[in-house]
Amino acid sequence: MHSELFPITDSFLNRHVGPSEQEIQEMLESLGFNHIDELISKAVPNTIRLKSPLKLKNTAARGGDGDLAPTSEFEALRDLHTLAQQNQVYRSFIGMGYAACITPPVIQRGILENPGWYTQYTPYQAEIAQGRLEALFNFQTLVTELAGLPVANSSLLDEGTAAAEAMSLAHRTNRKSSSNVLFVSKDCHPQTIDVVQNRARPLGIELVIGDHREFDFSTDVFAVMVNYPTSEGFVLDYAEFFERAHAKNATTIVCADLLALVALKSPGSFGADIAVGSSQRFGVPLGFGGPHAAYMACKDDFKRQIPGRIIGQTVDADGNPALRLALQTREQHIRREKATSNICTAQVLLAVIASMYACYHGPEGLRAIVKRIHLMTQALAAGLEKLGFEANEAPYFDTLKVATGSKTKAILEAANAHQINLRSIDENHLGVTLDEATRASDIVTLLNVFAGGAPGFGLEDVNSAKPILADFWREDAILTQECFNRYHSETELLRYMAKLQGRDLSLTTSMIPLGSCTMKLNAAAEMFPITWKEFGQIHPFVPSEQVSGYHKMFEDLEEWLAVLTGMDATSLQPNAGSQGEYAGMLVIQEYFAKRGEAHRNVCLIPSSAHGTNPASAIMAGMKVVVIACDENGNIDLDDLRKKAAEHAEHLAALMVTYPSTHGVFETEIQAICEVVHEHGGQVYMDGANMNAQVGLCTPGGIGADVCHLNLHKTFCIPHGGGGPGMGPICVKQHLAEFLPSHPVVKMGGEKSSGAISAAPWGSASILAIPWMYIRMLAADGLTHATKVAILNANYMAARLHPYFPVLYRGAEGQVAHEFILDMRGTKHAGLEVVDFAKRLMDYGYHAPTMSWPVAGTMMVEPTESESKTELDRFCDAIIGMHAEVEKITSGAWDQSDNPLKNAPHTMQMVCADEWSHGYSRQVAAFPASWSQDNKFWPFVRRVDDAYGDRNLVCACPPMSEYE
Repeated sequence: MHSELFPITDSFLNRHVGPSEQEIQEMLESLGFNHIDELISKAVPNTIRLKSPLKLKNTAARGGDGDLAPTSEFEALRDLHTLAQQNQVYRSFIGMGYAACITPPVIQRGILENPGWYTQYTPYQAEIAQGRLEALFNFQTLVTELAGLPVANSSLLDEGTAAAEAMSLAHRTNRKSSSNVLFVSKDCHPQTIDVVQNRARPLGIELVIGDHREFDFSTDVFAVMVNYPTSEGFVLDYAEFFERAHAKNATTIVCADLLALVALKSPGSFGADIAVGSSQRFGVPLGFGGPHAAYMACKDDFKRQIPGRIIGQTVDADGNPALRLALQTREQHIRREKATSNICTAQVLLAVIASMYACYHGPEGLRAIVKRIHLMTQALAAGLEKLGFEANEAPYFDTLKVATGSKTKAILEAANAHQINLRSIDENHLGVTLDEATRASDIVTLLNVFAGGAPGFGLEDVNSAKPILADFWREDAILTQECFNRYHSETELLRYMAKLQGRDLSLTTSMIPLGSCTMKLNAAAEMFPITWKEFGQIHPFVPSEQVSGYHKMFEDLEEWLAVLTGMDATSLQPNAGSQGEYAGMLVIQEYFAKRGEAHRNVCLIPSSAHGTNPASAIMAGMKVVVIACDENGNIDLDDLRKKAAEHAEHLAALMVTYPSTHGVFETEIQAICEVVHEHGGQVYMDGANMNAQVGLCTPGGIGADVCHLNLHKTFCIPHGGGGPGMGPICVKQHLAEFLPSHPVVKMGGEKSSGAISAAPWGSASILAIPWMYIRMLAADGLTHATKVAILNANYMAARLHPYFPVLYRGAEGQVAHEFILDMRGTKHAGLEVVDFAKRLMDYGYHAPTMSWPVAGTMMVEPTESESKTELDRFCDAIIGMHAEVEKITSGAWDQSDNPLKNAPHTMQMVCADEWSHGYSRQVAAFPASWSQDNKFWPFVRRVDDAYGDRNLVCACPPMSEYE
């Protein structure tokens, strides 16, 4: 009643949806429709449409009663803050791979909270991503320096999955060993062991978990994995163990604390072949588990096998140095069912933060930080010894395992009273890990907690010269490169970050119309909560009673996402779309195993599928059988029937994307699902195109048994330049008991195979973003957003079809939320699709998805967030390029010297003294009127991909090479 009396004056719907009501009507009329529902009835098959409007339950903050109603940003933030305040922010000294740190305010404001950084796309178009590529190049340099290994990637998802990737890398590259056994030290973090074990099982890899000091290699192993320091804080010398491992042809893997490596000898120095870990301690908030950027470094032999993205140096068309994504032939989108990893994303935004943290502090600043942490740990150890407790025998860095015996329970109760969390190792031992945020007063408080009263101990009693780490202390020079030795004042770092930001195109510049990637508005109101202390400063393994606000937010999201997908249960653990795919495949496997049908291992996948689909299936131990697509881009139903029958005895699943990867609502989707079910299989729906389904139809209603959702697409988590992402899965009731679990925190299904990600709820802190998005729009707003996304796509397709053919349409002549433009008809002018992608940069745009799923084409997705003005501007750019093609065809421009072939045009090129091209500087730099008003300059000319792969350089050279 009150909502009727006092209507919302500033609905978020009007802020999120780009076109005004008048613009919506204008676009509809241009398409021949009077109302948006007329368009939707033509675009979306009536057979799959929801029979009644969706209803979402009200939030936990409002008691969970009644239906969720749309609201304003202010009201939604107030609701979420009500939940956030139910989280208790204790000081956590738990460790286990996570530690509090200090995010420098200049980095928090300049990177983490800056849409110029968090709304960028993956740097596939290198010429307009040089700033981010440089920051990631610095990250790789940081990792190679500290790990003591020559090659690093530009980040992975978390430490647990990075360790699993290291296992796979070692297994496929170790040609001297025929073993399928991996030795894992019991001293690794428990969540790391669980993730590795879960990843090993489908691959037929066996884990032997034990004490490396007692392992005699009587069992043949292809690799060994240890923790440095150990999970309980011991700094151990692995040199002799690694010598024995190499003598037995085993690859050596170290899970290492990256901050500790500032102080400790590098893994490379004592024989590591691969090093992995987390960079969270380099200024990245705890966030109840994420997002954090993992790292991987390795010896040079593995550089063409290392998973994830590598930033490499190359040159541009003028021979100037440039950066790009290197060696992409390793990646799943190219290798498909031959891929060795399904990693499709990184944690770019967090890796950028870590690299800037290292630039800001520099080598001496970092050494000061680690020395202070270590000195405080010594102080704590001395105090505990004075109190009669036995702690680690030296050496240790920042973690103590304290023998507490019968006092354990009392100490934990005292810690709780002081709002302190300690690690409960067992009933007789507690763990304490200190960090950058630890203060002298914390040491005194901790000693009070252990003493049960004032210990009578002063910090002046500490002997700072005690040589605890004498044999392990790092002596070699580190981080001598200019980037780590120049930007130590806030002014300098601020300008460096701003300079790099200016070299990258983001949503702050223009629309990023990437098909399948849904680069929509990431509203500021959705982003605010991630830096609230109640979300950002919480360790992932705190007692559940301290995070009731988080749990209520999770409960809301789990229920909302289940309703929106037509499913019954949700897991929020997978921290990327690729991880969601993998989790879905494991759920299906566990389901069949329980039914005594473990032999079902065939996965049917359409030929048009994204590369992560076959890669995920292979990683889950399945055999991929490809299903043909017909001339309209739809799944060939006859071929599906044939192969489903042929493999009926072993059929496990079909992986299908809907709407299809060709941007069409296939009318036979229900029949497709029925074929699979008839032959005993399960249907997995890839949620990449969920932005066209929300509120109109559901995967569960169509016939899927499990689906994953890209929260960084449909539900507004920003892409962050290539990460973070989240890929939760929703399942029907019969699969719920197999959802991911966790070894440290009780969660998930009773029949789960284990953990998918290192943290229980993946990148928990950014789940506040989709919570805000759904809360503000509610069911009606979400449905309207979907309709406008479909309208925008159809409007653009109609405008552009006369110039470049739109390849695929639905049965009624409409596209879904994206469409494919065919550029192959320009070959007579000597042009390729890449020429159009580069020329778009001169118009101020990022290219649409190029040459996928059809070579020589562009797949365009405008989303609902872009106004008609912006849609028209982009269409004008495409039409402008068509006019340029005609000039080449007519002979007015030379086929090898024209704006398309020479694009992009940099400021240096246009402003040079000489201009020898057969077109003007004006045409080169300002091909459209709006580009004069708001010009975005590509920083380098077209990069030479082949040169960069032939001459791989993935880290900055040390300063000595400049001398």
